[in-house]
Amino acid sequence: MPKPGELTFTAPPRRSKPPRHLADLTPAERREAVAELGEKPFRAAQLSKHYFGHLSDDPEQWTDMPAASRAKLAEALLPALMTSVRDISCDDGATRKSLWKLFDGTLVEAVLMRYPDRVTMCVSSQAGCGMNCPFCATGQAGLTRNLSTGEIVEQVLAGARALARGEVPGGPGRVSNIVFMGMGEPLANYKAVVGAVRRLTDPGPDGLGISARSVTMSTVGLVPAMYKLADERIPVTLALSLHAPDDDLRNTLVPVNTRWDVREVLDAAWHYEGVTGRRVSIEYALIKDINDHGWRADLLGRRLKNHNAHVNLIPLNPTPGSKWTASTAERQEEFVRLLTKHGVPVTVRDTRGRDIDGACGQLAAAEV
Repeated sequence: MPKPGELTFTAPPRRSKPPRHLADLTPAERREAVAELGEKPFRAAQLSKHYFGHLSDDPEQWTDMPAASRAKLAEALLPALMTSVRDISCDDGATRKSLWKLFDGTLVEAVLMRYPDRVTMCVSSQAGCGMNCPFCATGQAGLTRNLSTGEIVEQVLAGARALARGEVPGGPGRVSNIVFMGMGEPLANYKAVVGAVRRLTDPGPDGLGISARSVTMSTVGLVPAMYKLADERIPVTLALSLHAPDDDLRNTLVPVNTRWDVREVLDAAWHYEGVTGRRVSIEYALIKDINDHGWRADLLGRRLKNHNAHVNLIPLNPTPGSKWTASTAERQEEFVRLLTKHGVPVTVRDTRGRDIDGACGQLAAAEV
């Protein structure tokens, strides 16, 4: 367990890596890998179509390929990356948290949330987190390791298969939105996360074909990586976990602020906004008597006004034994009123998954 305020930017060294998976590879790399197996390069497109398009990881269903080719390709490029430990549901089954065991025994979680007009998957990018935010259960556990691109993508594909098979109430459906707000700081696992975004947004048969505008990338404010992400020119939504408008408090709530302060983080956000044309989402967990004061709402409003930003207020989902708890309804309403007074759009996040520890900051492995 990390000491208060201690940051971990680099994951501990691993004894072994996850097995290579189709989702780790670009389309060109897939063709090379297939050719190295002695198969015709066009088999790569067929395999991609089955995996991403048909959501099929069962070679028995790949009837457009010779049986020998199916077995060889499945073994080499579609190894099992995750084993289901258990699923927990709430909201009449519309919200489902899945606990997965990875090849090395590491546990990670993903949450599927079905709404009338969309299905959102909240995925993990790391096992644990090194950012050490004191109100977040995942951050308090520390960082175990980074996930591979394939391990990130497979979380989404597992949810997509469950929807397609009608295992989630509401009948067959498809994943429409992805949020990188599960375990981990996505931009601390930059290469794998950007690779996953490309696999998820590449049009079929190369990828899942989800609109980049339907993907949200959360960060506590790793400034160099924010500038780098802007240069990728992938129009995902940037969600900045701000949680305090002043450095004195944010240094405690979001310890990375001691490396890059509020001004630097917001400058990076406005750069991202300018390059991509995308509105920035400002994530703000309201914590009773800590960051919910009227003067802080006023300061936040002054910092955000005249920028293409939207505040997402999050009623805190307290962790067991924590001193942090949610603000009162009256404080929340006043916070909204003061931000609106500055012309800053604000919404209060739907607290889906509260019954199963599935809300923001709560994707810690309760099984451990």
